[in-house]
Amino acid sequence: MNTETRPPPPGALFACVLASITAIAPLALHMVFPAVPAVKAHFGVDEATAELTLSVPLFTMAFMTLAYGSLSDRFGRRPVLLGAIALFVAGSLACALANSIWVLIAGRVLQAAGGAGGIGLARTIARDVYGTEKLVKVIAYLTMAYTLGPMLATPLGGLLIELSGWRALVTTAAGIGAVLALLTWFVMYETHPTGGGGVGTRINPVRDFVTLMGNLRFASFVLQSGFSSGAFFALASANAFLLTEYLHRPASEYGLYFLFFPGGFIVGNFVSSRLSGRVPLEGMVAMGATLLIVTVSTQAAVIAAGIVTPLVLFLPGLFITFAQGLALPNSQSGAIIEAGALAGTGAGIGVFMQMMGPASFTQIYGLIADGTPTPMTITVCTSAAISFAFGIIPFLTRRRASKR
Repeated sequence: MNTETRPPPPGALFACVLASITAIAPLALHMVFPAVPAVKAHFGVDEATAELTLSVPLFTMAFMTLAYGSLSDRFGRRPVLLGAIALFVAGSLACALANSIWVLIAGRVLQAAGGAGGIGLARTIARDVYGTEKLVKVIAYLTMAYTLGPMLATPLGGLLIELSGWRALVTTAAGIGAVLALLTWFVMYETHPTGGGGVGTRINPVRDFVTLMGNLRFASFVLQSGFSSGAFFALASANAFLLTEYLHRPASEYGLYFLFFPGGFIVGNFVSSRLSGRVPLEGMVAMGATLLIVTVSTQAAVIAAGIVTPLVLFLPGLFITFAQGLALPNSQSGAIIEAGALAGTGAGIGVFMQMMGPASFTQIYGLIADGTPTPMTITVCTSAAISFAFGIIPFLTRRRASKR
């Protein structure tokens, strides 16, 4: 006897709250970008230590997405999501009270552990209620909503730093998290087909991870998104230092130039949503990966020629994030579709890679940074090149996959 129950069709309010949930992670990550130089000065630490406020949360977020995927397959989406938001609020409050760089990093770990729940669970819930047929389009719209986080958070962060100091950032994040918790409690219903109890006895995260990563197409989809995100985060974090310390511009100016990034992401996701069903998702991933490597190579050539201005640092971000907007919804959807019954775990692995790439390359940049743009171009080009290599594999294997 089939005991599965289908979740009720989502309404407009449900969709709005689902989109809002995706803002938790960028709120945890992007708002702090303009604050890193201020944190460095406040606690009297070096650049590599200050970068830990970005890289350690990214590593935390990466590993926690794996846990959330499996936990949501076992216990259901709603309770796991509520727990994640609670962690985010607690971590934000801990950051606001930090009296040392290490306490701040610990608070950022909690904040990121909670923020990890919003990304993967939102995509998994979307798959539950909208089905695989609409998944690319829905994820594209969710990703557009995701970009509103950095679009609002980073300029707001730069302004708050100049008006009230960096602690105002994490206090604001705690308040926003509390509002999201209330909305989730009253609006979000359980979407897991069995209420989260149907597969609990067979959940084995390690085995499921090995199984999914053994699928070449699944692995290529998630690794392409991971390394493309690594290129973006390395650029964004490096530009915070290069603008304020190399070009001697204020933090508020960083927030304004940062608008190139979410602007490109929104347009790319819009194009991706419009082309959904017309262009194969493998083709969209390959196009995004190609545009990424062309863009960062061009930027590296300009910088090598000795031309370093705010536009040289930030304008390529418009094309980098446009490339991400083309590729990410399709690579994420392709991974979830390849995962099949392990959709929650597959979404978690996808977000894990999307966080692990940035965490690794952000810290690599911090370790080799010398105050000039050269380490940034090396880091960004390396990540983009690896992303391109994985991005063309699904396209090359498409015909074989279609015959299955």
